Amino acid sequence: MGRTLQNTMINLGLQNACDEAIYQLGLDMEELEEIEEDAGLGNGGLGRLAACFLDSMATLGLAAYGYGIRYEYGIFNQKIRDGWQVEEADDWLRHGNPWEKARPEYMLPVHFYGRVEHSPTGAKWVDTQVVLALPYDTPVPGYMNNTVNTMRLWSARAPNDFNLRDFNVGDYIQAVLDRNLAENISRVLYPNDNFFEGKELRLKQEYFVVAATLQDIIRRFKASKFGSTDSVRTVFDSFPDQVAIQLNDTHPAMAIPELMRIFVDIEKLPWNKAWDITKRTFAYTNHTVLPEALERWPVDLVEKLLPRHLQIIYEINQRHLDHIASLFPNDVDRLRRMSLIEEGGTKRINMAHLCIVGSHAVNGVAKIHSEIVKTQVFEDFAALEPEKFQNKTNGITPRRWLLLCNPGLAELIAEKIGEDYVRDLSQLTKLHEFVDDDLFIREVAKVKQENKVKFALYLEKEYKVKINPSSMFDVHVKRIHEYKRQLMNCLHIITMYNRIRRDPAKLFVPRTVIIGGKAAPGYHMAKMIIKLINAVGHVVNNDPVVGSKLKVIFLENYRVSLAEKVIPATDLSEQISTAGTEASGTGNMKFMLNGALTIGTMDGANVEMAEEAGEENLFIFGMRVEDVTELDREGYNAQKYYDQLPELKQAVDQIRSGFFSPNEPDLFKDVVNMLFHHDRFKVFADYEAYVKCQEKVSELYLNSKAWTKMVIRNIAAAGKFSSDRTIKEYARDIWHVEPSDLKIPPPNEPRDAVEDKTPNGTAA
Repeated sequence: MGRTLQNTMINLGLQNACDEAIYQLGLDMEELEEIEEDAGLGNGGLGRLAACFLDSMATLGLAAYGYGIRYEYGIFNQKIRDGWQVEEADDWLRHGNPWEKARPEYMLPVHFYGRVEHSPTGAKWVDTQVVLALPYDTPVPGYMNNTVNTMRLWSARAPNDFNLRDFNVGDYIQAVLDRNLAENISRVLYPNDNFFEGKELRLKQEYFVVAATLQDIIRRFKASKFGSTDSVRTVFDSFPDQVAIQLNDTHPAMAIPELMRIFVDIEKLPWNKAWDITKRTFAYTNHTVLPEALERWPVDLVEKLLPRHLQIIYEINQRHLDHIASLFPNDVDRLRRMSLIEEGGTKRINMAHLCIVGSHAVNGVAKIHSEIVKTQVFEDFAALEPEKFQNKTNGITPRRWLLLCNPGLAELIAEKIGEDYVRDLSQLTKLHEFVDDDLFIREVAKVKQENKVKFALYLEKEYKVKINPSSMFDVHVKRIHEYKRQLMNCLHIITMYNRIRRDPAKLFVPRTVIIGGKAAPGYHMAKMIIKLINAVGHVVNNDPVVGSKLKVIFLENYRVSLAEKVIPATDLSEQISTAGTEASGTGNMKFMLNGALTIGTMDGANVEMAEEAGEENLFIFGMRVEDVTELDREGYNAQKYYDQLPELKQAVDQIRSGFFSPNEPDLFKDVVNMLFHHDRFKVFADYEAYVKCQEKVSELYLNSKAWTKMVIRNIAAAGKFSSDRTIKEYARDIWHVEPSDLKIPPPNEPRDAVEDKTPNGTAA
């Protein structure tokens, strides 16, 4: 979620008034804002997307809740010590959180372990351990519409008698200490992005948020005027019309068997009816095609922790496979591919399959990704129910990612096309009229330059490196992962460095290369990549021959509040994943909206950005998805590229020989070995095209006017990438609710005027 203060002032239309009032008190608003901790309650893109969606749902007047866990420790704080990443706990709550309100009156029990008793009246889950879920509510204000939605985060609490049965045997101290085991559930966020780690505590977290949330939704459904109380059997008929639940990836997949358990075991609905309601309620968003990211929980772990849910999953699977067998008799291989249970070795539950079978809609998050989901990852399922599969291209909220972080540019745009674009980003197309307006071109360039000067001062203060603010700011910030190819960027830095050393007198467009991002703590290669970037930066930044022509900065502890500083100052945005690996990306959209040009592959949302702006207005290079597939077919041979490309060979040899690590010549042998023998993401194959494309970037940068015109064309084409557009599509195609642009009057005005026109609320 990042910080809340400034975002709230903007959405309430209070920013100028607050700035003025604070100034009158002799305080500096920017200094005040810096005091607030970032709420880092998610991992990389997935969590930030959810935050943008909450902002858009409130702005569109959709009655929606965001549910999650109130982690005591969010995503770790990254320190760089001697070039290495070191993790520190993110104790973001140590000074309290003024934006949240605890709601003990809505506390709910969540059960674990135990066993299942079957009787003529149905199944009962007994002898369970109970943990309480205490909700904390954070307001999510819409933009200038007086609508406030709720983000409800659950915190785990031990019930008072938790393990105090041990008190009878005299171990009172241990009994009290054991309470921690219950409360550990919401202690810390697993910092894995795009990687599945099958830990028991993680499964507990997933079920904890799901069980508390579904009870909350059902309580609200029953209490509302929609629930009819005629008879228990019919009371849930209207459930899918009043409730839509969107599963943000497979992490909340246990919601499907949990809702079935509530309907069948507690509300006593017949299975078929319960299943029909469940399927119509859920929809599933897939966020990754990387196989190591797909959740596959061991059956024995689920059986121990959630015995009743395993039985329900088996039943869902049996009925699903019976259906497949009736359509494709004797196709055993298809049954194996489509089963929710993976046999062989450890039996596992494929959570993505559970989500697909238990939902009425499945979507990817960019056109190219949704195609890959349909034709490769879940091909059998898409063939069976093609109408279930959709695309919903991601978006970003223009409130935080333009108004808040780049007020200079936001104001400039408003002067030209009016202020309505903040609510309807598609109006940015009106900027096309000003592409040849010399005054506008100069003003856009001036805003960028001011942002760069400001950020250069920040970098000098934090990193003690002198930055040339007129150099090109070449920025690569995102999670550190092999597929995002920070290594390819690193090879390009070394290549530029070698070119400057070879011919110091030659004209060279000065660059400040900024790379930032966190590596998952257990991800050895990602941590080596950080060390390598820092080692290269150390050599480059201290070489007198290079001077101010090239600087390399590794941004420590990349997070939302730092993104808000770096993105408006960026000239060149690096989006260089191997084609077919990035589901969408949203950083690419933030850079585009803030006047950076993109160098990238045809991957994720880059494809649609090129579609909107014209491919000639992005720097597109490298293999396409079909080229990658072809290369896989014939076998990728890294050695071939190394032998053919002298500059690549030189760079790799320098890394291998210890040129960047003179005290430990073998330090990067794992990295080099990976690049030659285990590089799933084919860095060498795209190296030549990347370096050539970077030469075109430098050439254009020399012509400030031509560069800025391309920037304006990009901003004018960024309208599609508003999360408001994304959410309107979810609302229309999946949740079947209408956005409401009804403005609620402020609290000091009577409400009767609008009361009759309020649409029915729907939880999404």
